[in-house]
Amino acid sequence: MSAPRRTATLLATLLAAVISVTSVGLVVSPAHADPGPPPASMASLGDSITRGFNACGWYVDCPSRSFSTGDDSGVNSHYLRIRAVNPAINGRNHNDGRSGARSADMAGQADAAVSQGVGYVTMLIGANDACTGSESSMTPVSTFRSNIDAALGRLRSGLPNARVFVISVPDIQRLWSVGRGDLAARTAWSLFGICQSMLANPTSNAQADVDRRNRVRQRVADYNTQLAQACAAYGSNCLFDGNAVFNYPFTLGQLSGWDYFHPNTSGQRALAEISYAAGFRW
Repeated sequence: MSAPRRTATLLATLLAAVISVTSVGLVVSPAHADPGPPPASMASLGDSITRGFNACGWYVDCPSRSFSTGDDSGVNSHYLRIRAVNPAINGRNHNDGRSGARSADMAGQADAAVSQGVGYVTMLIGANDACTGSESSMTPVSTFRSNIDAALGRLRSGLPNARVFVISVPDIQRLWSVGRGDLAARTAWSLFGICQSMLANPTSNAQADVDRRNRVRQRVADYNTQLAQACAAYGSNCLFDGNAVFNYPFTLGQLSGWDYFHPNTSGQRALAEISYAAGFRW
């Protein structure tokens, strides 16, 4: 075969591959291509991260700095980004999260969102299912999935036209990685008993501790797999972030200097940016 014919054949093959991939939605996400009109109301479901805990004061919720429904301009939340294109959402941002919540609490929070009649819901949950006092007390994967299915089922039946954005659980092993060399972080983790399933013995390189951390990280990865699958089963109105938040390489400087666990204002801002870019993007 001559060089020009080989080149033409190669180009044709590449073009066919691009068309094929695009046709099954692997290049252009339908949610990104057509998210529908921007919502006029929204609610956030989740735990202390969604509540903005420790982002503005000593061991208090700071919902104004929530990455999802907050109104602090320094964070530039989902709510503020949507308000910029649809002023009708002004004041209709409901933070239904609760500090300390686990997946078992999502059905109740979903009921609150349904009662508010919102058009957009974010859900970030799972950190407290994995961050427990010990590895043995983590939520089993099957239980986690059942809890998520129950919550999504309530949203689907009560808010059939709402867009639901499911956000991946952050990589809590990275929390250990960025903080293990910092005395203040290690002291806070020990003093307040923070996420001991992952953060116990933070300087230890013993194989038992290495294996434990890896198993806890795998549990988080398994939760994220279940979140993705549950969202896919929900239907076209649900979008998973594709592990964008799990994969984000957050730094120690984006964590609260009081507990070295929760995002500070900078961390909430990064979370808003990363998650919104992976979401419906009105």
